[in-house]
Amino acid sequence: MINYEKFELENGLTVLFHKDATTPMAVVNTLFNVGARDEKEDQTGFAHLFEHLMFGGSVNISDFDKPLQLAGGENNAFTSNDITNYYDVVPKQNIETVLWLESDRMLSLAFTDKSLEVQRSVVIEEFKQRYLNQPYGDVWLELRPLAYKVHPYKWATIGKEIKHIEDATMEDVKAFFQKFYCPSNAILTIAGNFELEEVKALINKWYGDIPAGSKNERILPKEPEQTEFREKTIEREVPTDAFYYAFKMGNRIDPEFYSSDTLSDALGRDKSARLYISLKKEQQLVSSIGAYVMGSIEDGLLVVSGKLNDGISFQELDDVLWVELEKIKENLLEKDELNRIMNKIRTSKEFQEQGILNRAMSLGMFELLGDAGMINEESTAYQSITPEDIQRVAKNILQKEKCSLLKVKAISND
Repeated sequence: MINYEKFELENGLTVLFHKDATTPMAVVNTLFNVGARDEKEDQTGFAHLFEHLMFGGSVNISDFDKPLQLAGGENNAFTSNDITNYYDVVPKQNIETVLWLESDRMLSLAFTDKSLEVQRSVVIEEFKQRYLNQPYGDVWLELRPLAYKVHPYKWATIGKEIKHIEDATMEDVKAFFQKFYCPSNAILTIAGNFELEEVKALINKWYGDIPAGSKNERILPKEPEQTEFREKTIEREVPTDAFYYAFKMGNRIDPEFYSSDTLSDALGRDKSARLYISLKKEQQLVSSIGAYVMGSIEDGLLVVSGKLNDGISFQELDDVLWVELEKIKENLLEKDELNRIMNKIRTSKEFQEQGILNRAMSLGMFELLGDAGMINEESTAYQSITPEDIQRVAKNILQKEKCSLLKVKAISND
């Protein structure tokens, strides 16, 4: 059971407090309700650009990292299609250093030409190194627009193209910041050995005077139901042929989400999973294979991906894969198989919850989904899944007309 308290400032800032008396460290986690899905289609990559810009200093503090390091802390951030998340870990007695830094950049981020150009260059270089010049790096730049035709999930967090970041003006950047990076669009989670009243006083001191801004009330285009199989082949200088089968599934708060996630585990979580045993171990068609769900807040994807063994064609793989998928649709999982999966899920969750940072981030995420208390319901939701539940979601999700297949064909670089 993960305990927490929740309160809200007059400016709309949602605050969650998780007391942990066992650690000398404190966590300050700031989740902004903005991700790549909130970008304009001709100005993508902005949420990720801001992940970097937020470390460029504020009006009052030119260097974000140095004071934090002097206080014995560390920090980082990540962006997804759904959210932007910043986190700091510091000895508890130095938490005010973090609150000073975080509140000041929320209030008055420094918009200097130098900071914009430096971070623009960093992001462009990341785009080239991680997505364009790395084997299989551009898979999601190709797979997303194949699977999504209308919804902004059709572009990756890095953006659709480098040009959108190259062309970003100071006015564009300021407008994006003012729209999304404000108290009413943020969830602040404090975790550590404090008392609630102490936390309330600190948060009011550092955040109480920041203007509320506007909560992000998004109205995004609804992705039409996919009714036909989609397929695309790209040729790249990669070590071996690779495949990505992306099936449409429900959103993160869909009642079937946990069953869908467990279905992906049954198919391809590890070496005991069905696809690994059949396609790799027994039939030796692939060198690797796995299955996973994207965990998107809105309608997401269940992905089966892997790499072919030398001499194996995409068609050979395809013929066998659909047979395996039909098996899990037509036959109930044995109780032993489901129990084995559930034991691994439970172990993974328990390990994850040992870390105070993970607990803080999870609390913020569940609050964004509707209720931080769902963090304590997740294990029960998984453990109540039956073989019939798995079969039902398999029949619903693993349909060819709901599938988009990206094939990456290896070409010689000689």
